Amino acid sequence: MIDPIVNWLKEKVEETGSRGLVFGLSGGIDSAVIAGLAKRAFPGNSLGLIMPCESLKEDEEDARLVAKSLDLEIEKVDLTETYRTLLRDSFTSENRMAKSNIKPRLRMTTLYYYAQDRGYLVCGSSNASEFYIGYYTKNGDSGVDILPLVDFLKEDIFAMARELNIPQQIIDKKPSAGLWENQTDEMEMGFSYEQLDAHIKGEKVEEEVAEKIEYMHRVSEHKRKFAAMYKRINSNI
Repeated sequence: MIDPIVNWLKEKVEETGSRGLVFGLSGGIDSAVIAGLAKRAFPGNSLGLIMPCESLKEDEEDARLVAKSLDLEIEKVDLTETYRTLLRDSFTSENRMAKSNIKPRLRMTTLYYYAQDRGYLVCGSSNASEFYIGYYTKNGDSGVDILPLVDFLKEDIFAMARELNIPQQIIDKKPSAGLWENQTDEMEMGFSYEQLDAHIKGEKVEEEVAEKIEYMHRVSEHKRKFAAMYKRINSNI
């Protein structure tokens, strides 16, 4: 799986006249795999950004562990005060997700700032499992130039991590978007990645789980498309 992705990354960067890749380094397995792939494709032009935003200290430590294991260039941009300033200068919502989704959108803005300055592409880490149910923030972690993992299930990501020599501590870590303390992907989704991958592959899972997965797939369809575009009648544009 790895060599074709690395070659694809090289091709896409070359096609756009870019020089390398920039990506968020969260301390999770998906971003760790992206880091490993990027480092293979662009040994001297891969940048991982650690962007805490009211984040756990352990996540930054894990991100730095990944960077050290790959000899990866990193920079840290702490977005905590930026986030708090936005809330203070606008309003404080009681909607937990409305507030939490600001964080990946601030990270997206930061990634593009670095990308434009360096002539890099922004590389996203969404995998096929998350993409199917829309488990990502619209115009946040989905706001990227390329998505090299979007055709690979979560189980494939674990296999790649082992092949890329990602530290075992990262592989064993419970997947989390890091939106709030003690948040995990599987707790929020209401089913396991194993069940999700099995359903996507056409294998039988509990009916209640299958229905929930398909519901999440339907209601997140807008995330996988451009914004709705009004078209004039008989328009040739």
